[in-house]
Amino acid sequence: MAPTDKTQTQKKSGRSAISDVITRDYTIHLHKYVHGATFKKKAPKAVKVIKEFAKKHMGTEDVRVDPLLNKEIWKQGVKGVPHRMRLRISRKRNDEEGAKHNLYSYVQAVNVPTTKGLQTQVVEEEQ
Repeated sequence: MAPTDKTQTQKKSGRSAISDVITRDYTIHLHKYVHGATFKKKAPKAVKVIKEFAKKHMGTEDVRVDPLLNKEIWKQGVKGVPHRMRLRISRKRNDEEGAKHNLYSYVQAVNVPTTKGLQTQVVEEEQ
């Protein structure tokens, strides 16, 4: 019986899924992430958690937060962070010269009447 060579694998042709430009809507449960944080650090921690969430789900190191999202987090003060938020995270190409990363994520707030029962959705981008 001939030994099988496991080192030879078939290479997939095509491009990486990470390189795709895509937009998705997520619901993030901020309350569980900021639970136990000092009152004066809840809103800053929420911003950091949102950045980590986008980094993890979009696979980009460069995450940019929309100023309106920042206002939405801070609307009720430093310790009144919303329990859940609907976020639209877009992975975009970085066209700046000398950019460190090819792609970046842009996070925006989505206004919805209630966040209950909403699933992650791929959003069609209008161009």
